[in-house]
Amino acid sequence: QVQLVESGGGLVQAGGSLRLSCAASGRTFSYYAMGWFRQAPGKEREFVASISWNGGTTYYADSVEGRFAISRGDAKNTVYLQMNSLKPEDTAVYYCARSLVPGQTPRSYASWGQGTQVTVSS
Repeated sequence: QVQLVESGGGLVQAGGSLRLSCAASGRTFSYYAMGWFRQAPGKEREFVASISWNGGTTYYADSVEGRFAISRGDAKNTVYLQMNSLKPEDTAVYYCARSLVPGQTPRSYASWGQGTQVTVSS
């Protein structure tokens, strides 16, 4: 069973940067596509970014395109989300998960981590 643990969240001012990490324990997820989602209070969980198993293909939500970058570590067992030019509307709990089937909905993913809080102050 794959367990995912997110880290790297925190409080940052608007315009700042954070780098989130998602580390796997248990069975390797090297051959899975991976995704980042976020959920703000009172809102549904939404897609942020995804990356293919080999890192060759990435997708981004329109709201983060050009500001965020998803990548995989050399051992493919860690996934990162570099977040630049942060805005107050990026405030949310950020989750990583492994892909079950191609898609950008939470239903397409499994093995959710516990999440890491990102708060952007104006």
